[in-house]
Amino acid sequence: MDNPAKDNSTPVMGIGACIIGNPVRYNGDSKRANQHVKRIEQHFTLRSFCPEMGIGLGVPREPIRLVGELPSPRAMDSDTQTKDYTHKLQEYAASVLAQEPDMCGYVLVKGSPSCGYERVKRYNEKGNIEARDGRGVFTSALHAIDPLLPLEDDGRLNDPPLRESFICRALVYHDWKMLLKQPVRTKDLIEFHSRHKYLLMAHDIKAFKQAGKLLANAGRTNAHELAGELITLIMEGLSKAPTRGGHTNALQHVMGYLKRAISSRERQQLASTIEDYQKGTIPLVVPITLLQHHFSNHPNGYIANQSFLQPYPQALQLRNLI
Repeated sequence: MDNPAKDNSTPVMGIGACIIGNPVRYNGDSKRANQHVKRIEQHFTLRSFCPEMGIGLGVPREPIRLVGELPSPRAMDSDTQTKDYTHKLQEYAASVLAQEPDMCGYVLVKGSPSCGYERVKRYNEKGNIEARDGRGVFTSALHAIDPLLPLEDDGRLNDPPLRESFICRALVYHDWKMLLKQPVRTKDLIEFHSRHKYLLMAHDIKAFKQAGKLLANAGRTNAHELAGELITLIMEGLSKAPTRGGHTNALQHVMGYLKRAISSRERQQLASTIEDYQKGTIPLVVPITLLQHHFSNHPNGYIANQSFLQPYPQALQLRNLI
């Protein structure tokens, strides 16, 4: 069951209906929500969908499968491979996004031919498994309609870096969608970039530099056109896995704002902690927590608006294992 919106600012997350306990799988079963889905549920408004139920297939029902060649296999019935549900699933994806325009991410169903994220079984015309390299038809349609929408499946959420990356991107995309509630102004785009610049630096230094150059020439570009280029740069940059080197670079830049605020001894301790993180001996949460401690004692308005130090609620515990 969908959870009710907490308030208008709570981010909206799409999710496979079976993942949260609804008995909508082809055999009438459901999946048990894992601990990570349960944590997400506490901080997002969940909107559940079952694409196969959404196009009129009942429960129980004949399973479907991916049939044909990449990049566009078809969603066919598994018995005869003559009933084609591809177009209906694509239309349903469009209706979901139209129904939930504020959706900032989607948790998909591992291995599903309709809403699997990756490595879905793909069959040939003779009914034999060709490979495990497919993507669900509904999922492919979501991505085609909104290429920037963060997607992940419930199985991959068990991987700490993938889980952290997904939630991070979803909340930045939520921030973007809230920005678009009003007419786009260049000033707002600059402020949006400013909020997320060090987060972007940690993920992709090239995108970080490109975004800076883009906004340096903001006065010569139409705001609407600039908005499209900026969010594409940021979301594509954030989709790249951050490295320890990237995070270390961002940590050191943020530390620079404490240069005159803390003692020499405190600076040495902070620099040493960041170095320990870079070496892999401590998790990211340790230098982040130390920086937050110093900024709580020495507030800085610019850093207070940065998403890098706290891009998501601490209760999600996403930086404890990376």
